Amino acid sequence: MIFSILASATTAAPKTERASDPLADLRYWWESSVAWVNSHWLQIGIAIAAGLIIYFLLSLVRTFALKRAQAAPGHFTLTDIVGRVIYKTKSIVLALISIRLVAGYAQPPAMVMQTIQFLFTVAVVLQVAIWAREIVVGLIQRRAADGHNETLTNAMGIIRLLISIALFAVAAVVILDNMGVNVTGLIAGLGIGGIAIGLAAQGIFSDLFASLSIIFDRPFRVGEAIKYDNSVATVERIGLKSTHLRSVNGELLIISNTNLLSKEITNYAHLDRRRVQFAIGVIYQTTPAMLRALPDLLKTQVEAEGHSFIRSSFIGFGGSSLDFELVADILSADYSEVIAARTAIGIRVFDEMTKAGYDFAYPTQTTFTAAPDGTMILPYAESVTMKTPKPAAG
Repeated sequence: MIFSILASATTAAPKTERASDPLADLRYWWESSVAWVNSHWLQIGIAIAAGLIIYFLLSLVRTFALKRAQAAPGHFTLTDIVGRVIYKTKSIVLALISIRLVAGYAQPPAMVMQTIQFLFTVAVVLQVAIWAREIVVGLIQRRAADGHNETLTNAMGIIRLLISIALFAVAAVVILDNMGVNVTGLIAGLGIGGIAIGLAAQGIFSDLFASLSIIFDRPFRVGEAIKYDNSVATVERIGLKSTHLRSVNGELLIISNTNLLSKEITNYAHLDRRRVQFAIGVIYQTTPAMLRALPDLLKTQVEAEGHSFIRSSFIGFGGSSLDFELVADILSADYSEVIAARTAIGIRVFDEMTKAGYDFAYPTQTTFTAAPDGTMILPYAESVTMKTPKPAAG
């Protein structure tokens, strides 16, 4: 088939005779080649020598660049990506580049030149696809910037496969187009097929892209404590389809990545402080002077524990208490330290307020008892006095 295509470009013999007989095509090709070698042997020799020199120089440049890239420190750096691209450069591509550069000097027949051009196009297009794949995969790994990420390691196989399919499909279309094939129908078919596959596997691809979003955007990492919906949990594993969370009560929560990213997530891992709040109620019998002094007393206790005082103020008249609030920041990201500090503040506040004469309010009820005539019996009214009974007359 190739001989028929190449022979069609020549004019030394009638087109109908060569197209109808493959043996005649082969014979014609051989005779033309022999005639070309006999008449251009010097140019051919010079072209071969120049091609070998060019190939040697290109190989030398590839080896030198590869050694420089491999010697550079760091993993998933731009230099490392360049090294991987150079490493994937095929020797056959260098050879075809060398042949293509010197082929014109030897003035080969049209069929030979067309064959060289065809092989050169195929090799270069495929090599560019390989380079593009290595660059894209390398940039993805560099963006993740975590060579020990289990999820990325698992996902890279699928990512490499998808990228390879896309790039080599484009390469195939380019090659066929250079061969003169009408690729319009092929492109339309690939588009329709891609849409059908995407619709059929949209759930899987949705979770996969959500997983990649977690890897690249990093809303949380393995080992970090987060709040998802109404659950507070620690991230144990980020998978391709789901993420495993361990709640504070010990349950294992398995949530699909798509659902996980569809709700608000609070990440507690990057807090440099935690805010704690106390509600304090004192009895209504507390004097106004003691009420005015209470905010400063609370502030002193927080600062005595070495934490950051935010505010302390009166917030309202409760059903059985005068209500104050105390807000402070614990300068630690460790939740266990925050719990211990909150306990220490609460105990100190209770101790100091008790020493200062404050009484903490709690719900109480007072029962009033009256006689049938309405006279207060219990509790006794202030106007009621106890009369001492007179001794009996003797």
